[in-house]
Amino acid sequence: MRESTQILVIGGGPAGATTAGLLAKAGFQVTLVERDQFPRYHIGESILPSCRPIFELLGVWDKVRAHGFQPKGGAFFHWGEEEWQVSFSEQGSDNTNAWQVIRSEFDKILLDHARELGVEVHEGVSVREIEFDGEQAVAARWFETKKPEVAGRIEFGHVIDASGRGGVLATRHLQTRRFHEVFRNVAAWSYWKGAKPLGKGPEGAIAVCSVPNGWFWAIPLHDGTLSVGLVTGRDLFNDSRQRLGGIQAVYDEALAECPTVLAMLDGAEQVTEMKVEQDYSYVAESFAGPGYLLAGDAACFLDPLLSTGVHLATYSGMLAAASVSSVLRGEVGEKDAWGFYETVYRHAYERLLVLVSVFYDSYRGKDYHFYNAQRLTADERDRLNVQAAFDRIITGVADLNDAESAYQLVQQHLQGADSGDPNPLNNLNRVHEMKQSPLDPTNAVGGLYLTMQPTLGLRVRPGQE
Repeated sequence: MRESTQILVIGGGPAGATTAGLLAKAGFQVTLVERDQFPRYHIGESILPSCRPIFELLGVWDKVRAHGFQPKGGAFFHWGEEEWQVSFSEQGSDNTNAWQVIRSEFDKILLDHARELGVEVHEGVSVREIEFDGEQAVAARWFETKKPEVAGRIEFGHVIDASGRGGVLATRHLQTRRFHEVFRNVAAWSYWKGAKPLGKGPEGAIAVCSVPNGWFWAIPLHDGTLSVGLVTGRDLFNDSRQRLGGIQAVYDEALAECPTVLAMLDGAEQVTEMKVEQDYSYVAESFAGPGYLLAGDAACFLDPLLSTGVHLATYSGMLAAASVSSVLRGEVGEKDAWGFYETVYRHAYERLLVLVSVFYDSYRGKDYHFYNAQRLTADERDRLNVQAAFDRIITGVADLNDAESAYQLVQQHLQGADSGDPNPLNNLNRVHEMKQSPLDPTNAVGGLYLTMQPTLGLRVRPGQE
């Protein structure tokens, strides 16, 4: 590995590969270190249409489309006593714009594409520590994951921490990660062969189905398997595991209460052992500092209910690349660019955090502990500053009335009122259509807005030069 680089990216998942690829495409020297050897297993298989514009900007969309992943036409919800679907074709596109993916294959496509764009990629390399000169991040000490005695040091001008939930900067150095009081859940999942089609909802849809103490996902994959996972409360999971004697038993007991997924598994064979992951929700106090940015799960993590993981990863990767590019080209100062990145990415995360909480709160079985535990507390709402977040969000929508209606519904739910609508997405799906980035001067954040032509970067609003 070289001894110095213009930009170091830690992590080769969607956030890191997107950031690194876009920066290399812009002509910068980028080194990426990834602790694993790809392909490697990862959960998070359901992709949203919001990823497509970023993949097109990166130049990888055609590779994703050609790979043969399962096209995803939308989502089907069986939530409490209600059933409904969300069709992506109703969101303005008749073409396939989302997929159900095997993440080992999908992530390798993104990382290999970044390498083709000129990123110097080192797999099987872990970062031991980040060195600082005062508050400025200046270098990283690394070692080979399987041969720790092989180690070295690399200096950098800027570093992007896209190291996932491990969070090199936030957890080891800055100690700025804060866990939310909500969504302290556990996910337990496995894969099945020979499952029946859902038979409802759009073609290739993810099924999201509630049970009294949690919910299931069912995701069809192009290798003929069905990913089926249970999300439940941490304490509920641990109590059930002790009572029943194992993870499989907890999973099976919950499946027996989920008729939609159970019908899909009639005659199917479970072909993998159970996998488990703690599904905590957290956020770093700051996403940026002198010489560094935090992207993807290294900055924040959200409950998987609305399949937003890859969306947040690639979105933050694009914002990070735009911010660093403009700083290096001398178009904006680092302090202003970092302020833009922090504000825009944090508000994208906060918006989804509120939506997920509202979705959980819509469950009609109010006596179930699991659903009560998913509500944002008054303290969490104060920390999030929900009013300010939504004020900024609605400035980016095409139809302000739709945004205000959606915001009013959110407020009703947060205040405990019943909107009368059993499906929170019937109105809140308008929020998903909002322009998440300030893409023109009228929606500038701190006097800056995002531009993709002729190059990806930040621009200063006219009159504020």
